[in-house]
Amino acid sequence: MGKTLYVGNLAWTTTSEQLASAFEPHCQVVSARIITENESGRSKGFGFIEIEGEPEKAIKEMNGFSFNGRSLIVSEARQKQNRA
Repeated sequence: MGKTLYVGNLAWTTTSEQLASAFEPHCQVVSARIITENESGRSKGFGFIEIEGEPEKAIKEMNGFSFNGRSLIVSEARQKQNRA
């Protein structure tokens, strides 16, 4: 099973396809998803990348990487907590 990475500080114009393309030289991308607001469909400025293999190389190489004019924040995704 793949690992999921959190990718923050994305430009609002970044697409899932662009995000996947940026990571492909550093890891095997399974999927990429930009999180959007429900009503407007506008990007919330973060997303998730699912990759095959170990995430350390991709995190090391992409955290702080300048992409679409922004410095990316990349880390392993945490499990979603249930809201009380």
